[in-house]
Amino acid sequence: MAGEPEADCLFCKIVTGEVPATVVRETETTVAFQDINPQAPCHVLVIPRAHYPDAAALAAAEPAIAADVLREAGQVAAERGVDGTGYRVVFNTGTGAGQTVFHAHAHVLGGRGLQWPPG
Repeated sequence: MAGEPEADCLFCKIVTGEVPATVVRETETTVAFQDINPQAPCHVLVIPRAHYPDAAALAAAEPAIAADVLREAGQVAAERGVDGTGYRVVFNTGTGAGQTVFHAHAHVLGGRGLQWPPG
């Protein structure tokens, strides 16, 4: 069921502490941790504690938690010192867009020039 932890979900296991991660922020509704394959000096993932397969599903079911994820992305950028120089928040949705873990998550990227268009 959407919102409930999934036994085979890597990010659900990070939320429960079953899988270790370098957590940089936690709230009642979100967890933020360093990406294991960083693409920029600041590359942090912000996830909802509740399981939804992608950002669209999260926003449709829990708009307040989707807002929490975005608010935390801004807090991560501020704490990492990239809010003044610019940062990117990316939600990959679907395999064609590069989503590999099907638990909604925002990538917070900064600390280097980010070209447009990406990828």
